[in-house]
Amino acid sequence: MNEEAGIFAREASYLGRHVQFGAAQGRVLSLTFPNAPDDEAMPDHELLDRIDGYLDGTEDDFADVTVALTVSTDRRRMFETVREIPYGEQVSVAQLLRMTPDGDPDDEDDVRTARTALADNPAPLLIPDHRVRNGPSGAPAAVEQRLRSVEGL
Repeated sequence: MNEEAGIFAREASYLGRHVQFGAAQGRVLSLTFPNAPDDEAMPDHELLDRIDGYLDGTEDDFADVTVALTVSTDRRRMFETVREIPYGEQVSVAQLLRMTPDGDPDDEDDVRTARTALADNPAPLLIPDHRVRNGPSGAPAAVEQRLRSVEGL
């Protein structure tokens, strides 16, 4: 990803809304799906081109895109594990916890942490919570379902 800082957005007709992200120092700070972009959002960015390709069916796991995570260590581990779920595959919250270092699917606190982290995901798609089949998503429900459809889930 390039080093350009700012807010970038483009309409994604497949999603019926825009894809918008903020970036600084080569890192994505957040990614959202607003109905209308921020006034200062710029439409041209290589990541938006890649997202367009993904939505058109080009397989992309966005693993090389750095997401700036300012979250607790347990949430960071969870997000790092979610990023390892391969394109076109899905896991349950229990499986996600088994895959996460120090995660325990039988510990209610771990389950709550996982579900809260997924719901508060600052960069859905880049942290592909749509691949966790029985967990919440940081993306709107309609967007989550469209992302699952793209990957055949």
